[in-house]
Amino acid sequence: MNIFKKMCFFKKQNSGRSHGKISVRHIGNKHKKLYRKIDFLRNKFDIPSKIIRFDYDPNRNVDLALLKYLDGEYRYILRTNEMFINDQIISSINNPVFNSGNSTRIKNFPIGSFLNCIEKKPQSGAIFSRSSGTNSELIFKDSKYCILKLSSFKKIKISLNCMATLGKIFNKHKKKLYKAGQNRWKGIRPTVRGVAMNPVDHPLGGGEGKTSGGRHPCSPKGKKSKGYKTKK
Repeated sequence: MNIFKKMCFFKKQNSGRSHGKISVRHIGNKHKKLYRKIDFLRNKFDIPSKIIRFDYDPNRNVDLALLKYLDGEYRYILRTNEMFINDQIISSINNPVFNSGNSTRIKNFPIGSFLNCIEKKPQSGAIFSRSSGTNSELIFKDSKYCILKLSSFKKIKISLNCMATLGKIFNKHKKKLYKAGQNRWKGIRPTVRGVAMNPVDHPLGGGEGKTSGGRHPCSPKGKKSKGYKTKK
């Protein structure tokens, strides 16, 4: 139990508020939960580990695999599709083993490999392909850089020295909610359509009867919400 406590901590919850005012809508009053520390760096090189069990994580839509290393240390990683209890998992740079869940630098993977938990910069921690059922395909390599195709079909160019994990993230089937309160436990508050509001509350509000707004769909502050690109 003490080992488990060291791998968890309580994360501060702001309930979508900044200085007491709602800054992010539809968030608040979630159940208290522990955040599990996950090894996104995979920097424990050439030390074999064994999968002890798979744990539920309330902070993400995929299960975690609890690893026990030969030196006695425990760490969490994201579960992949071909992981089983008592499997051997290792992270290595010079002597990679190409099994699901093993991690190494991208330059060691052959073209066509499906990867997850990919770093954007070397030794920065994985940020790409961490959600349930996702993976990225390695489609090109040269002397310094590689090109990956993400699950969204977007292509990114990153360094060959970035770490990545082989395999596809475990595809956890979403359970059907049997009451509205289950969303409230997760901190999801009710969502009201803009056209159902008054003009003082939303740009689409007001009108006689069930009017459709009379303009492009947008947020309460007027930012377009259907196909309008907000990324610079």
